[in-house]
Amino acid sequence: MTTPNTFTIRPATSADAVDIHALVRDLAIYENLEHLMVSTPDDFSRELFGPNARIECIMAIENETAAGFALFFHNFSTFLGRKGLYLEDLFVKPECRGKGYGKALLVRLAQIAVERNSGRFEWTVLDWNTPSIDFYKAMGATVMPEWNIVRAAGDALTAMAKMKP
Repeated sequence: MTTPNTFTIRPATSADAVDIHALVRDLAIYENLEHLMVSTPDDFSRELFGPNARIECIMAIENETAAGFALFFHNFSTFLGRKGLYLEDLFVKPECRGKGYGKALLVRLAQIAVERNSGRFEWTVLDWNTPSIDFYKAMGATVMPEWNIVRAAGDALTAMAKMKP
């Protein structure tokens, strides 16, 4: 006899920091970027639930176990003159895929964006990740091919900060 899955989307709590970190590690492995991951559960606890928290997270929970997450924050569009909602990461465990959890996380984020009067909801996706690209397009999102991500991090960021204006 099998038991039906119980599934919910809920805001993350401080008790989720270890699960969030584990899911981020799984995401890093999936994206072949594990070598870049240096975060700890304490980092997530501090940044999500500390006194100066500016990021948020929602969890996909299956039978009281973390099945996925979406971490997001607000940005601002100067062209729209309104804040936006930016999705930093969305991940569902491989064994939990195909059950609608990714869609439920994305829909909940869109609802939050609308509830908060955000001008837009945006995120990035790796160009090789065609399953995600196809999923996002099926949800009505537009992939913006004319935009490139620009990043300064680590030593490059430190060097940039030391430049004379």
